[in-house]
Amino acid sequence: MLTPLLAGIGLGLSLIVAIGAQNLFVLRQGIRREHVLAVAAICALSDLALIVVGVSGVGAVMQAVPWLVDVIRWAGAAFLMAYGLLAARRAIRPSGVALDASGGADAPGRSDAGAGTPAASDGPAASGGLAASGGLEASGGLEASGTAAATLTRASTARSGLLAAVLTCLALTWLNPHVYLDTVFLLGSVANTHGDGRWAFAAGAGLASIAWFFGLAYGARLLGGVLASPRAWRVLDAVIAVVMIVLGVSLVLPH
Repeated sequence: MLTPLLAGIGLGLSLIVAIGAQNLFVLRQGIRREHVLAVAAICALSDLALIVVGVSGVGAVMQAVPWLVDVIRWAGAAFLMAYGLLAARRAIRPSGVALDASGGADAPGRSDAGAGTPAASDGPAASGGLAASGGLEASGGLEASGTAAATLTRASTARSGLLAAVLTCLALTWLNPHVYLDTVFLLGSVANTHGDGRWAFAAGAGLASIAWFFGLAYGARLLGGVLASPRAWRVLDAVIAVVMIVLGVSLVLPH
């Protein structure tokens, strides 16, 4: 069983270690340190599902429906070119968004606290103390409300960012016809040549996929220093744009 396992690891790595749309997206998310675990997990789990489909013989069924591969090819080409154009726009017109949660909610509170102070001088000391206390409570309420609003805004932004990353990752994975041709058809066919050892072969390919995607996603942060400047990000986005558009066009060109 060791031989099929090692063969699966070797073929699995040879199929996924390449400059492609999915790997570039994982690399970009890893460098930015955004939703790294979710992206790596989706890529690895998707690969595992496709490996199981191929080894179980479903790939032979898909070969009987050739138009399905054509549909996936055109949909994938459209998505890759659209993503490439977005990357090109980022390279030409870079934009940075920074969330600043400081100060926005505190200013009204300070203003209200100051407004309550004159009221304290109009009456007796006890009355002034109560007025000042009321002003501070109102200020504290406004500050707490502002802080809560800022927290909700950040949470909403994080959720929308995670959803966008997940949907993009799923599209780059499942709308890529090469995934079906390589993982389902090719890897599935090779696995079945190992007879009873085909699932050990599948396990090896799965281990290779998990190691690659998590290694790429978490290892990418080592490039953070290299890509610390906006100019470096423009270059990276330009490279991503060229690769995505070329891959998209290559999907629909006659082979």
